[in-house]
Amino acid sequence: MKTGRRLIAAILWVAMSTLTLAVAEEHGTREEAKALVDAAVEHVKKVGAEQAFKDFTTDKAHWMKKDLYVIAFDMTGVMHANGVNEKMIGINHMQVRDPNGVMPTAEMARLVQTKGEGWVDYMWQHPQTKKMAGKSTYVKKLVNYDGWVGVGIHR
Repeated sequence: MKTGRRLIAAILWVAMSTLTLAVAEEHGTREEAKALVDAAVEHVKKVGAEQAFKDFTTDKAHWMKKDLYVIAFDMTGVMHANGVNEKMIGINHMQVRDPNGVMPTAEMARLVQTKGEGWVDYMWQHPQTKKMAGKSTYVKKLVNYDGWVGVGIHR
């Protein structure tokens, strides 16, 4: 009987370890987010902003990696692409605040205007858990469009 319990415990341990590893691999890294932003910038250069924004929103096979997706804004704060929530497109997000009072879109705009690219940290609702969680978004100014693209990671 003890051997059976040990076997079941061992199987459960292996299964949980594998599941934990699989879940960990589903989260994008800072390096992956930055690489996706760089690819998005190049895509805008290649096909133009309007087509690229459509692609970022609808072409999940190319523009959604793990839990990473591309967002795009113009410098006024209007969202033009969102790989997971099309309802946010066309809305000005400049005044949106997180629970700590951070205005992520305004911070992104300031960062791309002053430095061209970088990370912005804030709180945001996690799409799976629906709970507020830390998020960091890497943003980069577009050279042939008055706006930027970004990709966020959940912390």
